[in-house]
Amino acid sequence: MKTVSGFLERIAQTIERHGMLARGRRIGVAVSGGADSVCLLEALLELAPRWDLSLSVLHVNHGLRGEESREDAEFVRGLAAQHGLAFHLRDVELAGSPGNLEQAARRARLAFFRELIENGTLDSVALGHTSSDQAETVLFRFLRGSGTAGLAGIHPVTEPGIVRPLLDVDRAAVEQFLRERGLPWRQDSTNATLQFARNRIRHVLLPALERDWNPGIREALVQTSDWARAEEAYWHAEVEKLAAGILSQSGGAIIARADALTGLPVAAARRLVRHAIGRVRGDLRRIEFGHIAAILELAGRRQGHGRVVAPRLEVCRSFEWLRFAVSGDRAPAYCLPAPVPGTLEAPGTGLAISLELIERKETSKLCDRVYNNEVGCLRWCGLSGRLELRSWRPGDRYQPTGRAAPEKVKFLFERARIPLWERWRWPILVDGASIIWIPGFPPAAGFSADATSSTVLMVRAAGTRAVKSESGSGGAASNK
Repeated sequence: MKTVSGFLERIAQTIERHGMLARGRRIGVAVSGGADSVCLLEALLELAPRWDLSLSVLHVNHGLRGEESREDAEFVRGLAAQHGLAFHLRDVELAGSPGNLEQAARRARLAFFRELIENGTLDSVALGHTSSDQAETVLFRFLRGSGTAGLAGIHPVTEPGIVRPLLDVDRAAVEQFLRERGLPWRQDSTNATLQFARNRIRHVLLPALERDWNPGIREALVQTSDWARAEEAYWHAEVEKLAAGILSQSGGAIIARADALTGLPVAAARRLVRHAIGRVRGDLRRIEFGHIAAILELAGRRQGHGRVVAPRLEVCRSFEWLRFAVSGDRAPAYCLPAPVPGTLEAPGTGLAISLELIERKETSKLCDRVYNNEVGCLRWCGLSGRLELRSWRPGDRYQPTGRAAPEKVKFLFERARIPLWERWRWPILVDGASIIWIPGFPPAAGFSADATSSTVLMVRAAGTRAVKSESGSGGAASNK
């Protein structure tokens, strides 16, 4: 019993060290029926009084092994009944799921656990990952080419409320604990097949490395994960500070100055790029070293436009800006009636366009504002009154006051250094077929008001986004 007592104490220390289980909490124990999860349930039953925990049992039946899967579910149901614990079962159908079946099963389990936490049934869910799982995970990710974040492996605590109390004990100790207590468990037949990469690592690669290279390879891999997790915790705080000063949110996209990225040490720049990708995609799955390198190479170019495409990601370069966005995230075209007087929002820009009529006695004070970034003053008598606000269209032509002839709006945008992605949603005020005003540029020739105008239509662009001027001296193209 001394060995058993030491085993439980080690689990208790893991729980304490990582603050896994607060006093009086409701904990769901995920039990598949295998040795690790049965051990987890037994250990938490004994340790629960220390934290006054209320336990229940969770089981997901993936239905992948027919009768064997159903027997697993009944076995776990029996364990819950034996200990007088509530039992939560989720049946899922994964047989027709596309892609990686193991990943699909994992997503289904986590969705079930999160649902129970979010609806208030549970405060946390305990999973039975061991240090053996940790070693296999680290080696698997190393072979796949993961960086430090991947080598951090399985985290003891992850959001929302997922904890892993067995992460400091190995599979051999788990099985010894169960044998000494005479506790049965289920054997998953798929754990023996070499069809899955993780099983090949467990049954072939790790034993070979242990035999031929390093008898302590498993412990070394676990120590690598501890080292990498500490590195990641440090860098997480540092990258958050960098992101606050360099990255800007623009709708669902992230904007960064290229020179701000290239001015960082390579280690920091790589992590900031990963951070930006994670924010727009929600995860970093299938993002590889080559993608990060290509994005930094794009940022390092002296000028011009360019693009890097990765899974569910598109990074565009325009002038000095980089835009990180989910693939295909382009603002749709719009065309809206522009009421006078009234205010309307230009979709996807953060700009509110207000239209107001000003009588002659008030016009003199507006003359000095005709050519600034935000305000356009137009002769009301020269307009039809059927105004619309629409997005820019390729081929649009415009003659700002002071210019000798119309020119393509595209060229005005280029001189104003308005990035490509901003152009598609940039608001254009039109009177019929005529463009009469574009934020950041003078009113159209022939429509501009002056001190003699009896009534002036004052159009103002305001909002959280700064408007660029024609000279390019305006603010950034997106918000901090």
